[in-house]
Amino acid sequence: MDSYLFEVDQENAKSRLDVFLSGQCHDLSRSYIQRLIEEGQVTVNDLPTKANYKLRVGDRVAVEVPPAEELQVVPEPIPLDIYYEDNDVIVVNKPRGMVVHPAEGNTSGTLVNALLYHCRDLSGINGVLRPGIVHRLDKDTSGLIMVAKNDLAHNSLAQQLKDRTVTRRYRALVHNNIREEVGTVNAPIGRDPRDRQRMAVVERNSKPAVTHYRVLERFGQYTLVECRLETGRTHQIRVHMAYIGHPVVGDPKYGPTKPHFDLDGQLLHAGVLGFKHPTTGQYLEFTAPLPDIFEQVLHKLKSSGVS
Repeated sequence: MDSYLFEVDQENAKSRLDVFLSGQCHDLSRSYIQRLIEEGQVTVNDLPTKANYKLRVGDRVAVEVPPAEELQVVPEPIPLDIYYEDNDVIVVNKPRGMVVHPAEGNTSGTLVNALLYHCRDLSGINGVLRPGIVHRLDKDTSGLIMVAKNDLAHNSLAQQLKDRTVTRRYRALVHNNIREEVGTVNAPIGRDPRDRQRMAVVERNSKPAVTHYRVLERFGQYTLVECRLETGRTHQIRVHMAYIGHPVVGDPKYGPTKPHFDLDGQLLHAGVLGFKHPTTGQYLEFTAPLPDIFEQVLHKLKSSGVS
């Protein structure tokens, strides 16, 4: 069991207990911290309290984190849209709504569950919960993802990502009209200090992030763009487009509170993926069409005659 002990200073006085702990315990999400508070694992001056308790100077905050239960990843017969497969790598077109790998509270129905049933021989570098996973796509981001079947392939693909030689092009429908034809967002991304479950453009505790974009079509209050990733930070396109005033349509974290087109997730699709084969060195590139829901929204916009 991990333990934390803090004494509140003047700077953090009047902060909510859960907000304070989110800023102190960087490896714990705010929702998990709130759960620990509800379960009595957090005390202030040796007494349990509520998440919205306003801290005072000198308060002693103690946190007890119980050991994590070991998760078991069970192979599941989930259909896969496979674009390429050999002994080293498999390329899959991930649907919207599918999580890439298991995590606490979400241990089934993921891409990893499906892959383990399909081929079983996946790289073990990322452990039992993320076998073969070299890069990720958000749950509601559809499109192409490459998975390593052995450690040699994993190291090769990971190095290509690090060297920024992997081709990754996305289609996104964003809010508002982008006046310029092309552009680049070069802004570092890290955890949002006000909400640890979000990412943000921040200077401290961040990593460099570069997204190139070009306009494909305009629809008045919406713009269809192609985004090319130079780096691969968490939520990068979603954060960068929101940062320049063009959040991705349907994005529940970084877009408008009221969803447009009755969407339950962002219209973001990883349509093009290219890399050098880990063994042969041959460059491979794949293209996946937009999912039906994305096409339906574009059809509505084109039918409305707005351009």
